Amino acid sequence: MKKTFVVLIALTMVAGLFLAVSASEAGKLIIWADETRAPVLQQVAKSFEAAYGVPVEVQQVGFGDIRGKLATAGPKGEGPDIIIGAHDWLGELIQNGLIEPIVLPTNVVKDFDPVAIDAFSWGDQLYGLPYATECVALIYNKDLVPQVPATFEDLLAVAKKLTDQEAGKYGFLIQEPDPYHTFALFSAGGGYIFGKNPDGTLNPCDIGLDNAGAIAGAKLLDQMVKDGIEVPGADYNTVTSLFNDGKLAMMIGGPWTLPGIQKAGINYGVAPIPPINGNKPKVFVGVQGFMVSAFSKNKVLANLFIKDFLVNKDVMLDLYKQGQRPPAYLPALDEIKDNPDIQGFAASAANGVPMPKIPQMGSVWGAWSDALSLIVNQKEDPATAMHDAVAKIKKLLNCEQ
Repeated sequence: MKKTFVVLIALTMVAGLFLAVSASEAGKLIIWADETRAPVLQQVAKSFEAAYGVPVEVQQVGFGDIRGKLATAGPKGEGPDIIIGAHDWLGELIQNGLIEPIVLPTNVVKDFDPVAIDAFSWGDQLYGLPYATECVALIYNKDLVPQVPATFEDLLAVAKKLTDQEAGKYGFLIQEPDPYHTFALFSAGGGYIFGKNPDGTLNPCDIGLDNAGAIAGAKLLDQMVKDGIEVPGADYNTVTSLFNDGKLAMMIGGPWTLPGIQKAGINYGVAPIPPINGNKPKVFVGVQGFMVSAFSKNKVLANLFIKDFLVNKDVMLDLYKQGQRPPAYLPALDEIKDNPDIQGFAASAANGVPMPKIPQMGSVWGAWSDALSLIVNQKEDPATAMHDAVAKIKKLLNCEQ
């Protein structure tokens, strides 16, 4: 026990911090991870134990249960030191005092995808170490479209030539009414969900879904329907089934669609969505990472584990192999540069924006989806539909009109 206490004090001094703890608090690190990532972390835990003599227990918790269990167990002192989680949990976790910032040297931060770092930042503080990104991209059938069109306008021209609705063949489809998959149309011209406060945090009452750029995107979607390219009712099953049957040349989709495409034997490619009117579309990016519990009794050790044992190319590659999502750690991403699928999604993420990480995002989806439904079904003009949607969102959020 004396040796363990001395080790903890030494680690604290190395980290440049002082944490007053008793010998009984130096016990062990506890990590909550889902079944996919737990095996990798168990191996990392062995390395940490061997190096410092501090035991690490990796407890397997369902990914969807981690956030709620932390809220219950943490305040009782029964929770973990480190959790795996999604960046869009951040607002809820921070506002409820459940996690605290981590410290990474500047030379370490620069080795991560800037979008992923932004995702785990709250103002000027970093609240998590990102390890994987996820987003949508353009997925295309190489037998029908050998090369990605240079611009979105070219894409629509190609799509129109390939579309024969009577024959059940389509050139390009976006899932709708789905804000997640159609966001690229809105963001290209400057549309956004929430603006930022002076301190860099999101402002839930600054909503950019009906600014000029967003309305331009809504009008583009409307025109795609009028031109016979986009089809009302093109939901997930419709779009993916058509693509897997070789009847759809291009779609916007995520990595979760690839197993079906591969099973169908489609000769496909993955690439960023081409520029719209000269502007790069920004897709939503989801990021997963490691966070430190505010109730941890071993915060210095937890930060040391993250900084010195998780910021490691081999560890990040092992996590990638388990989840099959682009690594946020650039040295690991570079190591798999011969995987065109991962590189395609990573390039799309690099142009993207993190999914808003404040709880108010929950009030956005319904009104936005309703507006898209009105647009694609030609029941309301795009500008009116988006203005009405924003008014509904602001009312739900008690924002001044």
